[in-house]
Amino acid sequence: MLSYRHGFHAGNYADVLKHSALALVLEYMCKKDKPFAYIDTHAGAGSYSLKSDMAVKTGEFNEGALKLWEQDSLPEELAPYMHALKKQNKKGNLSYYPGSPQVALSFLRPNDAMRLFELHPKDADILKKNTPTKSRYQVEHKDGYEGLKSALPPVSRRAVVLIDPSYELKSEYRASIKAIEMGFKRFATGTYMLWYPVVDRKLIQGMEKYWVKTGINNVLQIEYCREPDSPGYGMTGTGLFIVNPPWQLANQMTTVMDVMNRYMDSGKAVSRVVQLVAE
Repeated sequence: MLSYRHGFHAGNYADVLKHSALALVLEYMCKKDKPFAYIDTHAGAGSYSLKSDMAVKTGEFNEGALKLWEQDSLPEELAPYMHALKKQNKKGNLSYYPGSPQVALSFLRPNDAMRLFELHPKDADILKKNTPTKSRYQVEHKDGYEGLKSALPPVSRRAVVLIDPSYELKSEYRASIKAIEMGFKRFATGTYMLWYPVVDRKLIQGMEKYWVKTGINNVLQIEYCREPDSPGYGMTGTGLFIVNPPWQLANQMTTVMDVMNRYMDSGKAVSRVVQLVAE
């Protein structure tokens, strides 16, 4: 849907979970000299001012990224995420929040590539302005699911694919997994990351069942819920399904969520890391 604007939610606890995992995956990819591609199907604006009317109106970052920014010492598992935050905020104050493309730019090397897709016209224009002009970086005002078809397999034969739709349509819960099914058939060795909100537990259970039916192996599920499940409450939690995750990511994200519990806990938080489908 074209109505969703991430600027209202930039830096919230869901972003902390998503981007800390993304930063750890990208750091892992950089351990090999061989180049890789970063592909983002719902790239948004790329970067967000936390002083904008949208961010100030909700103030969601105050209970998310700001809680970590204010800490003098954090576990090494959060170092990649904090690296991305600091690259956007060199003056010491948390004034900007890096969207997924900017998190990726914090790690991409000279030979790595990036394909960004965004359907919202205003965010697509801002994304183009926020992305360096380089031959290896492509920004397209286009449906990300359609774009993914043309982006796979990457020339480098190494890739991280992030899919994080708004889920304004319930059909997205199935369509997002179908997109990975399609991508997996073209390129089975990539790392695929699918973000989801916990709004209705039955929808998440449906996703879990569908994953098992896809025949795709090695699917890790990471979930952090600040509130008990409640269909009428709005988003009570957030999670990720990750295909072909780095081998240490499960333990790393357990530590990350322990830290989130410490600094962002509502008193009702529950977290879990599950190997949903075996290797």
